[in-house]
Amino acid sequence: MLDLARVHLETTDKVLAGLICSVGSCTLSPIDRENYFGSLCRSIMGQQVSTRAAQAIYGRFCTLYPAAVPTPALVLASATDTLRGCGLSERKAHYVRHLAEQFHNGVLSHLDLDRLTDEEVIAQLTQIKGVGCWTAQMFLIFALHRPDVLPVDDLGLKKAVQLHYGFDHLPTVNELQTVALVWQPYRSVATWYLWRSLDVR
Repeated sequence: MLDLARVHLETTDKVLAGLICSVGSCTLSPIDRENYFGSLCRSIMGQQVSTRAAQAIYGRFCTLYPAAVPTPALVLASATDTLRGCGLSERKAHYVRHLAEQFHNGVLSHLDLDRLTDEEVIAQLTQIKGVGCWTAQMFLIFALHRPDVLPVDDLGLKKAVQLHYGFDHLPTVNELQTVALVWQPYRSVATWYLWRSLDVR
């Protein structure tokens, strides 16, 4: 899929063609089902913080557990103060514990999330406290490897589009969707390249 996406994006968008050349190969890949919980934890931790801060928080979170693999049962056994010691706010610590409860109690673990449509995945996940549309979209992109997700509320994507597409303001949702029309059906991959473009400036 990634090779097809790269050819499509290079052919249809000259701006992305240049960014792809600078950034290099896309490293998006699906993850195993047993890692869905950790992926959702990471997305919750990434809400409203920089990528670097989110990586640091998640890294400290993982070191709390054997083999650096958080499981729902282990997280539920962790005190809220322990989770907060990783850099989580009290609210996010409660969100992570609530997510662990959903997996531990079987609310989520019985779902074949990888067999649901994008819309169905978002509908299921946003029923969980602390999981909004953006978090669900991150799960679609990074865990399920869905090729055509456009996270229109993502600040990093907006900043990259503003920088590379000549906007003098952060693009609106409609403006972002218009720019992204030619990226279909690989808007996830285009988004990944635009995120990475901010790191290689």
